[in-house]
Amino acid sequence: MLPQYRWLWALTLLLACGGAGLLYNLLFVGGASMLAGLVYALAVGGTVLAFVPGLTLSGLQARLRRLPALVYMLAAELLYAVLITLGCALGGLVVWAFALTGDSLSTAVRITPRFLAYSLAVSALLVFVMRMRDLIGGEVFVNFMIGRYHKPVQEERIFLFLDVVGSTAFAETHGDLRAQDYLGAVFATLAEPVRRNAGSTDDFIGDLAMITWPMKRGLKEARCVTCLFEVLDRIEADAAAWKARFGTVPRLRAALHGGPVVTAEVGVDRHKIAYFGDAVNVTARIEALCRPLGVGILISQDLLDRLDRLPDGVRARSLGTHALRGRGAPLAVATLERGAVVPDRLIPERRPAPLALERAEVVAEPR
Repeated sequence: MLPQYRWLWALTLLLACGGAGLLYNLLFVGGASMLAGLVYALAVGGTVLAFVPGLTLSGLQARLRRLPALVYMLAAELLYAVLITLGCALGGLVVWAFALTGDSLSTAVRITPRFLAYSLAVSALLVFVMRMRDLIGGEVFVNFMIGRYHKPVQEERIFLFLDVVGSTAFAETHGDLRAQDYLGAVFATLAEPVRRNAGSTDDFIGDLAMITWPMKRGLKEARCVTCLFEVLDRIEADAAAWKARFGTVPRLRAALHGGPVVTAEVGVDRHKIAYFGDAVNVTARIEALCRPLGVGILISQDLLDRLDRLPDGVRARSLGTHALRGRGAPLAVATLERGAVVPDRLIPERRPAPLALERAEVVAEPR
């Protein structure tokens, strides 16, 4: 999840828990000790906050999120019960230490069935909301909640299209169910690099993932490029595991471009935040251009010129100007290369070229 939204969710969770604690105090204790109730609520909320994705316990949370929705909710509730019990003990210790209650220490730290049931009911609601957030994406969910795109907004965004090469052939060989498992694993690999680089995975279209950034955020420290190479590095690092699980290591074809778009919330029965404009279409055309140019990564010269610098070890090589279908003006593009030898997984087929270029060239496998 994006760093700025991690803290938004953390604050929201704490406020929700604090409010729920005050309500519990009013309903069941008659408001006798509001301060003690608030301390209990914040202690429980702070403990549960450890379960928020990306803060702590991120590895456990990542594994749980891969479970079916019902199993996920049951597992999350069980973990919440443990965290609530620990939080109640912590809150009881603070309440007893500051003499906010007349109870003994053993009574103050002990959780009652009523308090546990109430806390689990609140946490179940929070789990449901967080699951909905996970299903549509953290940034998209927040934008829905605040109504940012209820009316169309014109803005500049960067688009990264990541296409899984060879997925059709994989499906023909292994079947559609196995292919979906494969694509799901590939798309799951994108999550952490996208979060770390403040991006948003906005859509999956078949075997293609669409990742976006507001222009200023994506340009900062070349996050849009860094994200791409972190994805490739992560796949390379797990090559043996991919080979053992699926018999192949994923190959990706990538296109980067940015420009003005109109962003709007669309749909009636099913809502979605959609992007309209030339920038989206051009990114798709650039991705299609990878194959005839024999490279796996393309970036528009327009976007490249707006970057202050490229990540360490990455260089751009111009591939000239090309006409794009459906676009009147030709577009200059470049490929992004590593200074060192590019792993074989990024070079499924080679074309005659000078040795210095061939060692760094990224060539996409036809599907």
